[in-house]
Amino acid sequence: MLDALITSKTRIRLLVKFFLNPTMKAYLRQLADEFGESTNAVRVELNRLTEAGILESEAVGNVVKYKAKQSHPLFPEIRSIVSKMTGLDSIIEWVIQRLGDVENAYLIGDYAKGRDSGIIDVILVGKVDKAYLIELIEKAEDIVQRKIRYLVMNLVELEQYKLQHQEPILLLWSKN
Repeated sequence: MLDALITSKTRIRLLVKFFLNPTMKAYLRQLADEFGESTNAVRVELNRLTEAGILESEAVGNVVKYKAKQSHPLFPEIRSIVSKMTGLDSIIEWVIQRLGDVENAYLIGDYAKGRDSGIIDVILVGKVDKAYLIELIEKAEDIVQRKIRYLVMNLVELEQYKLQHQEPILLLWSKN
């Protein structure tokens, strides 16, 4: 979808990585390894996005870390486009609004790390009718053309999960 507008697959991967989780920081070699691309290809795109002011860089020791520049005037729009491309906006609207008493929804797994693996992992915090959730998930999967895996838990279980899993947990939606 986005590849029709942006011809560089590396640039698309960088936008997904940094704009799905705007607090994510990453450095050149880490990104090259993750994407399975040469450091030069990734460096070229990082430089272009940094020069455009979309990403910002910070020297940390002998490496340069990059992250989304949240103060950029197009930040909300780019994030919205990336969310729509991955289908996250559809999932949130379609599933959460129909479930009842959901307190929070979190993104975990590859998408929280900024990787489009085709599998979206979600944690729902609250009281949910699981039979109805399964029905809604199936419909949402058809809409976004991706597999959706979910966990339903309460706040105590969420805190335990955070302690046991040292991975990004991105807040997608909150009742408050």
